[in-house]
Amino acid sequence: MTRTFVRFLLATVFVFSVAALAQSASADPGLPAAPSAATTPDTTAASATSNKIGTINIEQAIFASNEGQRDFEALSKKLEPKQTELKNMNDEVESLKKQLNTQEGKLNDDSRNALMKQVEEKQKKLERSVQDARDDAQSQQNEIAQRILQKMAPIIVKYAGDKGFGLIMDTSNPWPQGPVLWAGPSVDITKAIVDTYNAQSGVPAPAKPTTSRPAGSTSKPAAPSSGTKPSTTTAPPK
Repeated sequence: MTRTFVRFLLATVFVFSVAALAQSASADPGLPAAPSAATTPDTTAASATSNKIGTINIEQAIFASNEGQRDFEALSKKLEPKQTELKNMNDEVESLKKQLNTQEGKLNDDSRNALMKQVEEKQKKLERSVQDARDDAQSQQNEIAQRILQKMAPIIVKYAGDKGFGLIMDTSNPWPQGPVLWAGPSVDITKAIVDTYNAQSGVPAPAKPTTSRPAGSTSKPAAPSSGTKPSTTTAPPK
């Protein structure tokens, strides 16, 4: 499997303001409450008047957290049987196409038409299966990401208030798709948020593999850095 088939799994774009994160977190009674004027008057007042701006790569923060690495690795392994199934279907279609090309002049009209019909039917079945697998994989990935984001949101809000930030901008999407043209590493809080989240989640860091990974699996997400996005799992062949 190559990274060409990975990109559809990264379809979710995480573009959230601090206010949106706070609202999302406070809407779920099972999550820690986001800071408010009643509970943290000093930091809230500082945030309201501060011109200090920070950045965070929400996407990388999710993928680089211990919980994210664990759950996306588990999803990758869960999808491996479906990837194998789709690869076998694709190989069968390619084999039939090759047979049609090599025997083109040797087949009578009925045999050629029957083979062409078989190729067409299997091709359509493959395309439907790939689309279904794509939708299912994306849905499961989004579910993991949103679950982690909901728990990470109040941590981001509290950190921003404690450090006196007036604004936190997401750099998951590079400019011009995203809002940030350029930002230096000194204003990036991604690593600090990941470290805090890991400490609060209690999920241990994934053990480094001692042997080579099986076909279809990928390396764990890299630690947060500006400008790169981790690749987390593989996808079926087109």
